[in-house]
Amino acid sequence: MQAAIQEARQGLAEGGIPIGSVLVIDGKIVGTGHNRRIQKGSAVLHAEMDCLERAGRLGYRDYSRSVLFSTLSPCDMCSGAVLLYKIPMVVIGENQTFRGPEEYLRSRGVELVILNDRECIMMMEEFIADYPDLWNEDIGEE
Repeated sequence: MQAAIQEARQGLAEGGIPIGSVLVIDGKIVGTGHNRRIQKGSAVLHAEMDCLERAGRLGYRDYSRSVLFSTLSPCDMCSGAVLLYKIPMVVIGENQTFRGPEEYLRSRGVELVILNDRECIMMMEEFIADYPDLWNEDIGEE
């Protein structure tokens, strides 16, 4: 999770939303990413999507042994990627400031580990308070 938190800090330092993600296979980090929607003017570069993109093409056997770490509960789009690639476990830094479709992921067999890490919570609380319009845009709210 520390690598995902570092990615979140990097995103914030770049003027973006502080959410980070890391893909681990057999104990080794194979991809890292952070929310780059603002930096890249992207509609889809959430941290998990950036991480998966930067990990490159992987086979089913790779994904079946992977763990996705995210500093924030994955949204519908990112949860869909977890299901598409059959990633069996997601470790979530926090789900207090935002909760994605966690029950749906569980119902589809994904194991979720929720840490409710204080640093992850504080980063998001501060960002949401300082930039509510950017946050609402990121989660598809008005």
